Amino acid sequence: MLSILSRPARRLAAGLVSILALGAAVPAVAEPALWAIKDKDSTIYLFGTVHVLKPETQWRSPRIDGAIKASGDLVIEVQGADDPAVMQPLIMKYGVDQAKPLSTKLSAEDLKRAQTLAQTAGLPPQAIEPMRPWLASITLAMMPILKAGYDPKSGVEGVISTLMKADGKPAGAFETAEQQIRFFADMSPQAEIGLFKSTLDDADEGPAKIDSMVAAWAAGDLKALEGEFVTEMKTTYADVYDVLLTKRNIDWAGKLKTKLDGSGVSFVAVGAGHLVGPDSVQVQLAKLGIKAERVK
Repeated sequence: MLSILSRPARRLAAGLVSILALGAAVPAVAEPALWAIKDKDSTIYLFGTVHVLKPETQWRSPRIDGAIKASGDLVIEVQGADDPAVMQPLIMKYGVDQAKPLSTKLSAEDLKRAQTLAQTAGLPPQAIEPMRPWLASITLAMMPILKAGYDPKSGVEGVISTLMKADGKPAGAFETAEQQIRFFADMSPQAEIGLFKSTLDDADEGPAKIDSMVAAWAAGDLKALEGEFVTEMKTTYADVYDVLLTKRNIDWAGKLKTKLDGSGVSFVAVGAGHLVGPDSVQVQLAKLGIKAERVK
């Protein structure tokens, strides 16, 4: 669906969140980070992605393409996130609250800030009134990024999925579209408002902030990525961080362990925020006795 919302949400969202872009140039030798976990008869590549990019963004490399080609199947965060037939009923069910409009859940100051941000993004302020705070957060964060030229069709998962499909290789997902939406919809009211307020707080940063995030991703700069995706979210929005990152990373690590017990070569592509920081998928795998090594 989107992504590049408030700092917390934009750290991940896969399908639901995560519009990132590349505006700054990166060195020709740089490339996004790639890891692998292995046993005697299995290899699983782990690749951190951004879900929406400018069409001209260059991120592929012989190393990444080689891993994709060697893999017999693909696993992404969620399937169907770009299908209106799948997403629209879910948005109506979990993201719209006609009985309690957004204005009844916000302070006067935050409501005014939200209406101003909507107008700036070219969205009528009344359009966000029926939205729950989590959906309004994503919508308000996404609009300026799309206006700046970032194209959902250029997202990394879409490119990889197309390559795999062309070779007749199957694709699966860690989560369903409904599960992913419910990570937001099932937040506590406090966490949901916190997510919304963080979008308002970040509104003045605009696409320039996203440019720096994607530049770090494209350069494989893990320290910078951790600072952009994880550090502030963990300290300032701990409850959101726990729901959107830590718990999901633990779940995915368990599923990867089960997959590693099989055989063959697989390619796993998930939002870059899941593969950096103290609670990353790799950290959760280590707790299960599985070492992830960066492919160089």
